[in-house]
Amino acid sequence: MKKLLFSTVLLLCLSLTFTSCRDTKAEDVTEEATEDAANAMEDAADAMEDAADATEEAADNAMDAAQDAADATGEAIENAADATGEAVKDAAHATEKAATDAANAVKGN
Repeated sequence: MKKLLFSTVLLLCLSLTFTSCRDTKAEDVTEEATEDAANAMEDAADAMEDAADATEEAADNAMDAAQDAADATGEAIENAADATGEAVKDAAHATEKAATDAANAVKGN
């Protein structure tokens, strides 16, 4: 009878131990890991959006700089053409004056 009573008490203690000590921490850890993963995904999406915005802005700035450089190059070419034209005119006038002076010198003296 002692063995039967002792065995029953032992079985009851074991069953209470297993049912009362559930591992709820694993559920909490899983839930936290899921939340952390969701937060990481949101952060990654935000970072990708920021990178896309920065890339778009850099492309716009590059296009503006290229346009400004093209405009400046066009203006420099126009200025150089104008200066060359003026130099050619001045040289033609100087040549004409020199020829006139030479002709006058030959005729008059």
